[in-house]
Amino acid sequence: MRVFIFIIALLALSACTTVPEQIQGDYPNIAPARVEPGVIGSDVRWGGVILNSQNRGNQTCFEVLSRELDKYLRPIQEDHTNGRFIACKDGFQDPLVFNKGREITTTGTIRNIRVKNVDEFEYQYPVLDVDTLVLWEKRRQVTVYRGFHDPWGYRYPWRYPYWGWGHPMGGSTGFAEQRSLLPDPSIVNESDSAPRKEDSAQGDPQ
Repeated sequence: MRVFIFIIALLALSACTTVPEQIQGDYPNIAPARVEPGVIGSDVRWGGVILNSQNRGNQTCFEVLSRELDKYLRPIQEDHTNGRFIACKDGFQDPLVFNKGREITTTGTIRNIRVKNVDEFEYQYPVLDVDTLVLWEKRRQVTVYRGFHDPWGYRYPWRYPYWGWGHPMGGSTGFAEQRSLLPDPSIVNESDSAPRKEDSAQGDPQ
């Protein structure tokens, strides 16, 4: 019974994350590192990790290290980036909530290109006027045990709490692996005037 409850709880935690409908739809394949003057005005969907944020006037701007998005439109954890970008959202976004290291996904319009220094390098940041800003919950790590069974031969996909590797009563060998769970979005911040992508498909910039 205890094993059954443990399995049900783990399956619930590992269920598919929710994809906010506000960021669904088709967008052009424009990476932040490939933005040129000819694509300014295009609608894009970008995501990544917040490097810093600054509240200025009536909006908040985030410097973001971009990441590829997975099938849930959440940034992938990887040692690769498609460049940095600046995402500006109207209103006050608390820097203690949207802090360094948090993952976001945004949709919006490329406004311009801003040159800022990264150390002594002059970096060209595409600036995004954000329609929808999704802050994802922090990832959680769990340990999954495989290949264990009890002395009576009943196999479990996760380790039974009483037997381990080479238990003298007959527990078999197995292994453990760390997995990252994908929780739901924490905050979905959408502009009141933000159009749905499917509603504005005919008006996409060329």
